[in-house]
Amino acid sequence: MENLTQFLPIILMVLVVYLFMIRPQMQRQKKEKKFAEELKRGDRVVTKSGLHGKVLELNNDGTCILESGAGKLKYERSALSLEMSKKLNEPATPVKK
Repeated sequence: MENLTQFLPIILMVLVVYLFMIRPQMQRQKKEKKFAEELKRGDRVVTKSGLHGKVLELNNDGTCILESGAGKLKYERSALSLEMSKKLNEPATPVKK
C-alpha cells in the first residue's frame, strides 16, 4: 500500500498531462487530417502562412495547386489551415443595429 501512495502523485500528473495536453492535440490532428482529405476543387482556403487561395487541383502525392493573386502556387495539403479556412467559408452573419 505504501508503494501505491508513493507513485500516486506521479500517476496523477501523467493522467492530467494526457487529458489536458496529449488527447486534445491528437483530436486536433485527426480533424486536420480529415479536412485535408475532404478538400475538393473550388474550395476557398487559407494557408498557415496566411495566403488566401482557391483549390484548382488536388494531387495524389499530398499536394494541391492554389490560385491566388500571385498566380498558381503548389502547396502541401498539410500547409492549409483548418481554423482560418473555416472562418473564411463561414456564412456572413448580419450586423445587428
